[in-house]
Amino acid sequence: MPLHKGPEQPEERPMSVNPFYGEANPVGGMTEAPPKHRLPDAPLPPMTAAQLVHDELMLDGNSRLNLATFVTTWMEPEAGVLMAECRDKNMIDKDEYPRTAELEKRCVAMLADLWNAPDPSAAVGCSTTGSSEACMLAGMALKRRWMQRNKDRYPAARPNLVMGVNVQVCWEKFCNFWEVEARQVPMEGDRFHLDPQAAADLCDENTIGVVGILGSTFDGSYEPIADLCAALDALQERTGLDIPVHVDGASGAMVAPFLDEDLVWDFRLPRVASINTSGHKYGLVYPGVGWALWRDKEALPEELVFRVNYLGGDMPTFALNFSRPGAQVVAQYYTFLRLGREGYRAVQQSTRNVAQGLANHIESLGDFKLLTRGNELPVFAFTTNPDVTAYDVFDVSRRLRERGWLVPAYTFPANREDLSVLRIVCRNGFSADLAELFLDDLTQLLPQLRNQPYPLTRDKGAATGFHH
Repeated sequence: MPLHKGPEQPEERPMSVNPFYGEANPVGGMTEAPPKHRLPDAPLPPMTAAQLVHDELMLDGNSRLNLATFVTTWMEPEAGVLMAECRDKNMIDKDEYPRTAELEKRCVAMLADLWNAPDPSAAVGCSTTGSSEACMLAGMALKRRWMQRNKDRYPAARPNLVMGVNVQVCWEKFCNFWEVEARQVPMEGDRFHLDPQAAADLCDENTIGVVGILGSTFDGSYEPIADLCAALDALQERTGLDIPVHVDGASGAMVAPFLDEDLVWDFRLPRVASINTSGHKYGLVYPGVGWALWRDKEALPEELVFRVNYLGGDMPTFALNFSRPGAQVVAQYYTFLRLGREGYRAVQQSTRNVAQGLANHIESLGDFKLLTRGNELPVFAFTTNPDVTAYDVFDVSRRLRERGWLVPAYTFPANREDLSVLRIVCRNGFSADLAELFLDDLTQLLPQLRNQPYPLTRDKGAATGFHH
C-alpha cells in the first residue's frame, strides 16, 4: 500500500455540504460541515455522509475504461451477491467458517490439477491477497530451502535471486525486505524479457532460485519457461548446482492453460517448484485474491507453516496477512464452478481476439509500431514510428485521458531506456464494441497530434502514474 503524509494545509476549509443533504435539518449541515483531515466532533446522518463520499469518488476514473490495469473490473451480479454475503467472514477463522475454508481448499485442488501437478493431492497451496503476497511467500520458501542446504555457509553467504529486469516490483520488494541480492537480466534489442542462458550464467552456489514470468507486464509476452529450465538442467550437469524455478503466472497462469495447452511451462517441468497467480486478474474475480502453489510438501519447508491454536482449532497457515475477508475466495470458487474449462477458454479467447484485432487496427493507422500483438497475454505494447516527430506516446496517453481512456505510457528499463511505449490491457468486459469506440477516439485525436510543433511532455517520469 502507498505511504501517505499528513495534510499540507491542516487549516483548509471543511467540506461543502449541500442544503438538500440531511434528514431533519437541511440548513444545519451548512453550519456543521465536517473537516477533511480529522474526525468530526459529532456524527452525520447516513445520507449526508454517503453523499459526501459519493460526490468525491465521481472524480475517479471509470474502471471499465482503465486499459492500464490487469485487475478484473466486471463480474456478474450473482457473484456480487455472494461476495456481499461473505464480506464479514474472516478467512482466518476456519473453525467458525468451515465451508468457506473448504471452498479455498477446493480452489487449490483445482489449480493443482489445472497446472499439471504430478500428484494434485500432494500439492500444497493457499489463497493470498494477490500475487504480490503470493510472490513473497514463494520467495520465502526458496530462501528457506537454500538456507537448509547451506547451513554451513549461511548467514555469511548472501543469497541471490535471478530474474529479468522486467519483473513486477513485488520481486524487488521481496529482495529488499528479505535481504536477497536481486540479479536481473537486462533487456537487449528486441528481447524485452529474460534470456534463459543469460539467467543461468548469473546463477551460482548462492542462488535461491530463478523467477520466470508467464506474461510480462511490460509487453504481455510469455517468458520461455521450458527453455529456462533446460538451461538450468545444463547448468546442473556442468556444475552440480540444482536451481529451482518459480513461475510468476500472475496473469498468464490463468490464460495459457486454456488457450495455449501445448505450451509447457507449469509443474510438468520438474524444475518448477512453485507457481503463483492473481485470481483478481485473468482469474476473473474482483480484487484482491491471489494463489500460491508448491508442487509438493518438500518444496514448502514445514518450518514456514504456522500451526495456530486460534479460537478453538488447530489451523495451519502460511501468509503475511492474518485477517482478511472470505468474499474473494468464495467469488473465485463461484467463477471456477460457473465457467469450467470451456467457459474460461471462451472468455480468454474472446479477450485475446479483442486484443489482436485492436492491435492490428492501431498498426494500420500508420503512426505506430507494435512491439507485441496480444497473441500471448491479451495485452500489447506499441510505440510511435521513427518518422513521427510531432508527438510522443506521452502526448497520446494524455489526450486519451481527456476522452476518459486510461492508457499508460512509460519508458522501458535498463538497456532500453530509449524506448517509450503505450500498453493496452484487454480484460473480460472490454468488448469489441468498446475497442471500436477506443479506436474511434484515437483516430480522431491523430490529426491534432500530428499538427503539434513538437512533443509537449516535459517530465516523462511524471507523465504517467503507471509504475511496475
